[in-house]
Amino acid sequence: MSPDEIINSYKPMVEFIANICGKNCEVILHDLRQLESSIVAISNNHITERQVGGTITDFALQIIHDKEYENKAFIANYPGIIKGKNQTLRSSTYFIKDEDQNVIAMLCVNVDTTALKHAQTLLKDLLMEPEELHPAGPEKESFTSSMEELLHSFITEAIHKYKLEVSRLMIDEKKQIVKDLNDKGVFLLKGAVSEVAQRLETSDQTIYRYLKEL
Repeated sequence: MSPDEIINSYKPMVEFIANICGKNCEVILHDLRQLESSIVAISNNHITERQVGGTITDFALQIIHDKEYENKAFIANYPGIIKGKNQTLRSSTYFIKDEDQNVIAMLCVNVDTTALKHAQTLLKDLLMEPEELHPAGPEKESFTSSMEELLHSFITEAIHKYKLEVSRLMIDEKKQIVKDLNDKGVFLLKGAVSEVAQRLETSDQTIYRYLKEL
């Protein structure tokens, strides 16, 4: 089967899973051949308010960069957040591969657990039991509505670590910011080099040189 045929064969699964799990379950199909507009099918999109043609997430981008899909068929039940909203999600991702075992798409399920969390808090208050300890898990996945917003979020977070104005950053600090962004797969996104260069008040050529030095 061609990549298009494989990906299209999963489109009915989007509505199928959403109908089984109900309105608090968002299901998304990402085509990883077009990261900036990866969403090709979505159901119950009132949860993250994303649309067909929307971009990949920060967490998914790092999965691609780190090639976690090579030894896993899926990643299940990691936390997710929605930018600007007080909502909690339980997210899972299934890796869709071509005949050569290259990942070409992701089927993602995001369950809105906000109401359940509120109920859990109420029950704990009533039962007056001590908080349970939870093992460390993966970082939270942030859902944004556009590639520009995703890039802005990545770069702003990397710069804020230094608590300095960009004009006061040393060359080594700028190199470290570029390294941090590269480790998260940011430079897989179209236009990332120019956006990072602009935010760091330097040139595209300088960013390419930093990347080469890495």
